[in-house]
Amino acid sequence: MDVAQFLSFVGFAALAAYVQTVTGFAFGLIMVGGVALIGVMSPVDAAAVVSALSLVNGLQMITRGWRRVAWREFGWVTLGSLPMVVVGIWLLNWMASERADLMRLTLGAMIILASLQLALPSRPGPATPGAAACLLFGAASGFSGGLFSAPGPPLVYLFYRTALPLATIRETLVTAYAATSVLRLVIVAFGEMRPPASVWLGLLAFPAVMAATAAARRWPPRIAPRVLRLVVFALLALTGLALALPALIRMAG
Repeated sequence: MDVAQFLSFVGFAALAAYVQTVTGFAFGLIMVGGVALIGVMSPVDAAAVVSALSLVNGLQMITRGWRRVAWREFGWVTLGSLPMVVVGIWLLNWMASERADLMRLTLGAMIILASLQLALPSRPGPATPGAAACLLFGAASGFSGGLFSAPGPPLVYLFYRTALPLATIRETLVTAYAATSVLRLVIVAFGEMRPPASVWLGLLAFPAVMAATAAARRWPPRIAPRVLRLVVFALLALTGLALALPALIRMAG
């Protein structure tokens, strides 16, 4: 990782932390997509680093917002999520070693589909999600969290359709992400060999994540939430296309 790549990595980390602190999602998508684009480390190593950085962002938010977490819904989501993290990690390792283009295509497609949630108008749903829905979407979140360290899209779809206060939704989502990150890091720590130097360099982005999280708390963007969602949508959609199209062309050729 040269200086330019390292600064790009730190920039993605700060942007991802700021966006997630404001909206409650997109850290993993921005980070994993950005890392894949600049090619600073392998997807397996990138997912591990993103989990660690996401946990820093989550813990920093939880220390101030834990009282607003919907703990009942969080419990059901976590119960469904944690077993599927193992499945996602296994699939990532298989694709990284056997199907690199399939992995980039899958990641790009997932980012594009997740970004569409931000562009489409949300439809009103129940006042709070039921236990069955939390288990189902929690399982999907655990799978995507294990696969690409991006557990957000299923839970964003679930919670943003409810009548829960936005602050409660944001804090509950971030707490669920933190739980997924802890399990993912534990599994990787016990199952992987010594991390390469790029992983340790990636962890130097901790101060940028902490600073961006604090800045988002103190100075949230002075734009309408709808406009912010469209900006994040455009960023994610372009990232997804940049990852998926080259892989799709190579696979078709």
